[in-house]
Amino acid sequence: MARPAAPVPIDDLGSWLQTFAQPGALLELAALALCVGIAWLAVRALQRAFNPDAERSIWFGRRGVDGVLFPLLLLVLAYGARALTLLWAPRAVWHVVLPALIALVVIRIGVKVLEVAFKGAAWLRPVERTVSWLAWLAAVAWITGLLPVVLAELDQISWKLGGTQLSVRTLIEGLLSAGAVLIVALWVSSAIEARLLRDATGESLSLRKAASNAARALLLFVGLMLALSAVGIDLTALSVLGGAIGVGIGFGLQKLAANYVSGFVILTERSMRIGDMVRLDTFEGVVADIKARYTVIRAVSGRESIVPNEILITQRVENLSLSDPKVWQSTVVGVAYDSDVALVRRLLEQAALEQPRVLRDPGPLAALSAFGADGLEFTLGYWIADPENGQLGLRSAINLRILELFREHGVEIPYPQRVLHVRASPEGAVAAAPAVLPHTGEGAA
Repeated sequence: MARPAAPVPIDDLGSWLQTFAQPGALLELAALALCVGIAWLAVRALQRAFNPDAERSIWFGRRGVDGVLFPLLLLVLAYGARALTLLWAPRAVWHVVLPALIALVVIRIGVKVLEVAFKGAAWLRPVERTVSWLAWLAAVAWITGLLPVVLAELDQISWKLGGTQLSVRTLIEGLLSAGAVLIVALWVSSAIEARLLRDATGESLSLRKAASNAARALLLFVGLMLALSAVGIDLTALSVLGGAIGVGIGFGLQKLAANYVSGFVILTERSMRIGDMVRLDTFEGVVADIKARYTVIRAVSGRESIVPNEILITQRVENLSLSDPKVWQSTVVGVAYDSDVALVRRLLEQAALEQPRVLRDPGPLAALSAFGADGLEFTLGYWIADPENGQLGLRSAINLRILELFREHGVEIPYPQRVLHVRASPEGAVAAAPAVLPHTGEGAA
């Protein structure tokens, strides 16, 4: 049996296109379709077995086929099918499909890792487009046979930097290697963060967040060192740069460094944790997230305050749920002097107990707090365990119920009262007594 003819090179475009009309090309297309079906079924089975998070998954994406695993598995199957079909058919189809699949794998890995590592970043879309264009252009250059020619020309553009001979090709290859190393570092750090923060609540959440941030910083530092080595930069030359960075941190970047150090202090000592109710000056809210440089505090109204971590360390911050999530609230109401004090106290406590958010232990307490100018003043104090759900609505509901109960039982809420003294004038007319002016220490004129 005669051996099949060698594949037609891409530079002969007419002859290369004719290979698609041969019966052997149909065998390649059928093998490719079989590979697509096997890869799709395998990804669906693995997705159901491992049940990844519905939000975002690097391996499976949102629909299985838009993750990294599908094109990667398809690429492996395509290489295997190419080795088998090469015995009976030309490789015109594989010559186009394999570079396209490699470009797709590169695009998916870069985009998915960046989406998970930097959620919601505004620069993700331009970076995604840049990575896609570069990958597809490299695939087209590979298919057409132009890539080796371009690389050879770029290798000719070189210069000497110190004792190292650099060229445009080595710089491009070094940058690609650096990008790959950083992508892997971000991938590993994102996996560690997802693993640490899974099912973490309360005190363990802040501690795991600190460990996650430390792991990401360490991996990015190691990745950066490896990337610089891949580019060809001597790491011993960074000693001068490190000294310059130290001087910069000591003078111009001291605030930034202080915020980063304060962030790790907050996370490690757990003076504030994610989910705590805090009050800073006049702003009150729930700690939504603790970053390395700043902390996000979300108010009940939906407003978010971005507070530098140094402020949380150096200034007074009220943590309403540091050791105990219970928070005490109160409301003040006035009644007439002739009201039944015992009845008023009972009605006030009843109004608080009718609200499901008010704790029974410790229970609400109504106390006669002051003798006002117009009536008796009672203060109703009660405890809640969920201040993050708002306080104004609960106080309003209790006040409305107090008003209803007072009206049902005839308890009077007095209006402001003023007494006017009158006296008779020497002429027999009745005139109002003049107001008493404050004593100024001066004699009468």
